[in-house]
Amino acid sequence: MLDLIVSRRSIRSFEPRPVGEGLVERILEAGRWAPSGMNNQPWRFAVITDRGLVEQVSRLTRYSRILAQAPVLVAVFLDMEASYHRTKDVQAIGACIQNMLLEAHAEGLGAVWIGEILRSEAELKELLEAPEGFELMAVLAVGHPRGPAPRPPARKALEELVFFRK
Repeated sequence: MLDLIVSRRSIRSFEPRPVGEGLVERILEAGRWAPSGMNNQPWRFAVITDRGLVEQVSRLTRYSRILAQAPVLVAVFLDMEASYHRTKDVQAIGACIQNMLLEAHAEGLGAVWIGEILRSEAELKELLEAPEGFELMAVLAVGHPRGPAPRPPARKALEELVFFRK
């Protein structure tokens, strides 16, 4: 598992070929199994593969080039009706997204987590006909990577991160 975590990269360039529906289902399934407080499972997904709609969504972010070439977009929402504690639920959705990113990587796909699109939440919710009580958390762009994965970024040593042991 650690090798999978360490080797995962944010992939920002995709081949135009489609991603099989079975692979998309496995990615969503990985997200579904994330932990959540009281098992409330507050995440909701909008899966976007229609090229016209992908193009419309891509215009809502400064990362439009990345989204426009992705064969699959997954918008991840917090269902406020399922929520019981905002901080815990947002953390759970972070775990859900990480599970999906790791599953995409495990399947030989690439993916990137786009948070900047939050500034266009109202427009995206309208495009996707999202229910009133859904709050946008992120959009994932998923596809077959074009070219090699980026080099690993530098990481701080554990000694810099662990401030207490007893």
